[in-house]
Amino acid sequence: MFPTAARHYAAQRSSVHVRSRLQGVLTRNPRLPWSAYAPPGSRYASLQAGEDKSGHISAGPDEGLLFFDNVFPLKIQKLISPTLESDTSSSFLNRVINPLVTGTDPKTVIDKASAKANISIKATETLLRLNEGGAFVKFTHDGSTSTSKVEKVLKQYLKEQPVKPWWSPWRRMHVSVVQGRPWVEDLFRMPSPRLRVEFVPPEPGAEAVELSQEQLYSFFRQYGKLQDIVIQPPDSKVLPKFAYLDYSKLSNAIMAKNCLHGFVVPEAEGGGKTGTLLRLKYEQKIKAHWIRDWLVNHPRIVIPIVAALVAGITVAIFDPIRTFFVKAHITRTLHLQDNKYYKKLVGYATDFIPWHHKVDDDTGMDVVWDDRKDNIEQIQTWLMETADTFIIVQGPRGSGKKELVLDQALKDRKHKLVIDCKPIQEARGDSATINAAAACVGYKPVFSWMNSISGMIDMAAQGATGVKTGFSETLDSQLAKIWNTTGNALRQIALDQRHKADKDAHLGDDEWLEAHPEKRPVVVIDNFLHKSQEGGVVYDKIADWAARLTTANIAHVVFLTNDVSYSKSLSKALPDRVFRNIPLADCSPQVAKKYVLRHLDADVADDPEPKDGSEKQVPSQTRDDLGELDTCLNLLGGRLTDLEFLARRIKTGETPIKAVNAIIDQSASEILKMYIFGIADEEGDKKWSPEQAWLLIKELAKNESLRYNELLLSDVFSTNGEKTVRALEQAELITIVSSPSGRPSQIRPGKPVYHPAFKRLTEDKVLKSRLDLAILKELTKVESATIEKCETELLKLSEIEGRPAMLAGRVQYLLAKLQKSQEKVENYEGEMGVLKKVLGSEH
Repeated sequence: MFPTAARHYAAQRSSVHVRSRLQGVLTRNPRLPWSAYAPPGSRYASLQAGEDKSGHISAGPDEGLLFFDNVFPLKIQKLISPTLESDTSSSFLNRVINPLVTGTDPKTVIDKASAKANISIKATETLLRLNEGGAFVKFTHDGSTSTSKVEKVLKQYLKEQPVKPWWSPWRRMHVSVVQGRPWVEDLFRMPSPRLRVEFVPPEPGAEAVELSQEQLYSFFRQYGKLQDIVIQPPDSKVLPKFAYLDYSKLSNAIMAKNCLHGFVVPEAEGGGKTGTLLRLKYEQKIKAHWIRDWLVNHPRIVIPIVAALVAGITVAIFDPIRTFFVKAHITRTLHLQDNKYYKKLVGYATDFIPWHHKVDDDTGMDVVWDDRKDNIEQIQTWLMETADTFIIVQGPRGSGKKELVLDQALKDRKHKLVIDCKPIQEARGDSATINAAAACVGYKPVFSWMNSISGMIDMAAQGATGVKTGFSETLDSQLAKIWNTTGNALRQIALDQRHKADKDAHLGDDEWLEAHPEKRPVVVIDNFLHKSQEGGVVYDKIADWAARLTTANIAHVVFLTNDVSYSKSLSKALPDRVFRNIPLADCSPQVAKKYVLRHLDADVADDPEPKDGSEKQVPSQTRDDLGELDTCLNLLGGRLTDLEFLARRIKTGETPIKAVNAIIDQSASEILKMYIFGIADEEGDKKWSPEQAWLLIKELAKNESLRYNELLLSDVFSTNGEKTVRALEQAELITIVSSPSGRPSQIRPGKPVYHPAFKRLTEDKVLKSRLDLAILKELTKVESATIEKCETELLKLSEIEGRPAMLAGRVQYLLAKLQKSQEKVENYEGEMGVLKKVLGSEH
């Protein structure tokens, strides 16, 4: 595979001629081959494939063959595509590795060595071996000089006058006589330090002899240091017989292969009667795909390493990006509405467009905030103190907890983070839960879809290796990553407010955070324990994370919840702390009335003054039906959502009485759908039965409150009564009021408007008869079960022989109990008969 650029070149005949030739090489046209600049009268090989492309070199009488190494850089063939012709690469070879330029011309070495030793040898033909970095040189002699003497002279010359090209300044050129018949091939093969020596007969029909390690050592050691000789196993059936020779250097293997290939070992040296031909070729000691095979064959090692690398890259690259986005979400750096220049522009535009003003729907809330001023100031005071505990704002749904904290207590706080548990808890599936949690804190990029893919990879790898690889992550671990990243961002935000000019700038980070509670961000966790009966994994993680923020003085944490049993969940995270609690109740009748009137008057607050100069009238002064508000508010109560609904209906022109009746009717419909009829259509376990809900509704319609323990004594609540009552409280049908000591004391309607709604429901004869009939049927079943138990026990007592007198007391007790239950059943059946008549006659 010699390129045409390396075809014909010869030694210079004089020093002047050499200098002129070298200068010509450096300045010539690179498109021309080297043979165009060779001295006249020389003979050159035409190709790398041997004479006449036969793959061999013939040597006649008085001729010999030498092999020089280090003529070209090793493995130069890798730089030349095997699909290109030789002429294509001539420009590159002429400029970089021309032997005339690099000083590695074998003919020049022969001429100088023969002149110095005064022997008659002459190089007649040179065949370059680019892939092996050497060249074959055919020479002639006068017959009086043996080839061994020629070899000795050349080796002595190269030792005294070493030739070291620019690509190998520490390794000199070597030369050896070719003893065999080399195979000069132009295949695209790379040399290797390992040689495969095959023992073949020199002619067909003859028998070859396998040489021993000692014999091989004596032949091949002269070309360099051998590392090992591996003989073919005796029981091997592979033919021809072979052996492996490992050289310490690649150049030694190249020299041995080119000098001994085709050498016939005579009988005197152990080659057998007909001799043994040595056929050599390079053997790749390392398989081509050993890395791939090793990775495939060692999954227990590779897969955990890959998982660790993936985790490391994620931490190194994505964690800083995610922390940046969380900080931007909290500080609102990327929000255009919070930009000061944007605010100025909007302010100027608003001045020029006065009709752009929008009526504030929260105008009536000023009255509520005045009533809850103490609560607002209390929260602000707690945020200025160093107390590693939670602040809990607890109140029923619609009592204004979020507005109280965010719009009033934290309105001047720059750094606050709101986490709404509702979308996180209501998300279906791990990916949706992760996305919802990440959206609350601005955590991105988030690859939630990778969770399912990594889970499948982990399952497949575990099936193949028997061990977990750690690719897949559970929902807990992914949520922990989100909360930990958010915690780091909150800590950085707090520490970014420290300045070098401060008096206590010398303090450590933890000491500074403890000394400056006013600099800490505020984390508001809204809807905590929303639908807590569906599982508390999310709530437990949030509570634990909030506890770490609080105890490490990173941030203040405020919980907003409508669950009265919040302490049970939060005490797991902070068991040794006393929580700071602010309970929010419904508004008083006076505040509720002011709130409704303020809402009514807000529509005309921005109206222009009358042109006649009279005073502007507001609805609270002009409407005659507002005197009904006192009666209506006694029915409706002080829940803010209900008051706002009432105000909006009055704005549409309805009278207060009509608006309240509509609200009561709507609440009654919701109660029937959610707690009585709708429960039968739901799947899964029922937390309560329609009969239990109706009993509470009927009793609360008579009285605004019930004794907690008295209700549990009812036969309807005889099974899991306390658990059922707690479930109805979570569903907001009722509210449990605790005594000063903390025990459950009273049961009240979940909302003030529910009391008149309960009354409205009990006034429906058909509905009342139907549900009362269901309760009586349940009570009848209870008493029938009691009668059956008594009868069974009496039957067993009657079977005792002799009927001892000691059993008389037990028999009398059972008979009395049976009679009492029988009387109840008879009464129930009588009542059921009356109710059935009502259901049969009423629509």
